[in-house]
Amino acid sequence: MDHFQYIDGQLHCEDVPMTRLAEAFGTPLYVYSNRTLTDHYVRIDKAFAPLNAEVCFSIKSCQNLSILRLLKGCGAAFDVVSGGEISRALEVGADPNRIVFAGVGKSDEEIRFALESGVGWFNVESEAELDNIATIASGLNKTARCALRVNPDVDPHTHVYTTTGKRETKFGVDLERARRVFRDCSSRRGLDLCGIHLHIGSPVNTIEPYVQSITKGIALIEALRREGFSITAINLGGGYGAHYDGDEAPSAAAYAERIIPLLSERDLDVLIEPGRSIAANAGALLMKTHYTKSSGEKQFIIVDAAITDMLRPALYGSFHFAWPVAPHGGLVPAVRTADTRLEGTALADIVGPVCESGDFLAKDRYLPPIRRGDLIALFSAGAYGFVMSSQYNSRPRAAEVLVSGSDMTLIRRRETYADLVAAERL
Repeated sequence: MDHFQYIDGQLHCEDVPMTRLAEAFGTPLYVYSNRTLTDHYVRIDKAFAPLNAEVCFSIKSCQNLSILRLLKGCGAAFDVVSGGEISRALEVGADPNRIVFAGVGKSDEEIRFALESGVGWFNVESEAELDNIATIASGLNKTARCALRVNPDVDPHTHVYTTTGKRETKFGVDLERARRVFRDCSSRRGLDLCGIHLHIGSPVNTIEPYVQSITKGIALIEALRREGFSITAINLGGGYGAHYDGDEAPSAAAYAERIIPLLSERDLDVLIEPGRSIAANAGALLMKTHYTKSSGEKQFIIVDAAITDMLRPALYGSFHFAWPVAPHGGLVPAVRTADTRLEGTALADIVGPVCESGDFLAKDRYLPPIRRGDLIALFSAGAYGFVMSSQYNSRPRAAEVLVSGSDMTLIRRRETYADLVAAERL
């Protein structure tokens, strides 16, 4: 469960009313729960403990330094996809050897930075990338420990934009090519090619695609070992689901129950890269109603948040449950799901002020009466929320707050108009 609950008709994050957060920090506001972040990390770590798995939190899902420090304190390693994310991990004191550097388009500068920083793993996407890493590493008199990302051609049954394990995606190399890559590249100076990386997409709310992917990965590892290659590690990627619409995602224990038997007694170091499953339900976007209006048959609730604050609904058509912080009449659904056609609700869209018809947070939702000034929470916003925000329409980005029990800490201040032009004042 998460720690966003209605108490006496008012939404709280842990022990703090969301109305108090709005009064203290304004809106739009990203609100994170310390307890939820910690609980979700611990559940994954415990579930995969029989494999002694290295749990590498995916920084791209939620990058705030305070949250990274919190998870590092829980024992997390880190998965990064850019030089900037390496810098964030180092900023919070991460052990460089416990950083995994993924990404399909690493620049020479990023590779050099990773090598000089002592990053422990490179997840490598192609022969060309392996060749480039080898050249740079040997020039620095260093050795890059690498896992080849293998495309297992498994359908994770998720959005086409976040499907990464099918044959037609830009990620990884085909199973058929992987053995040739090892033959051609493993002896290169500057490389220690000793792992396989599998990542099929996100969010993956069924377990069978992982079973298929890992089964294919193990078969490849066994074949490579028979040829004399030393394969010491398998990185399972991430993509584990979160609860957006009800309780659709399997638990960490359910994923582990099917995965652990596949990898036990394999003499492999195991790495996993969860992000969404830790952070999504640990965050909510708090927004205030500016106006309500009717246009034709449509009812619109116009709020101060926008696609500049939360892009996922417009980009992916993703569902985020939305509900007033203090609903009039105390109407609160028992379950956060799209099916909230309760008595006293009416159909409406929640939209923002950006000059795009695609600027919406929630469409065709049955909501209780909402008035100007009312606060609304958009749930499951902790992953791929703030990290995808922008300054489009010259809108300053939102503030972020971390709640721990009854304590509330500003962990990113709200941007100002001066911030919008700071980099242009040369």
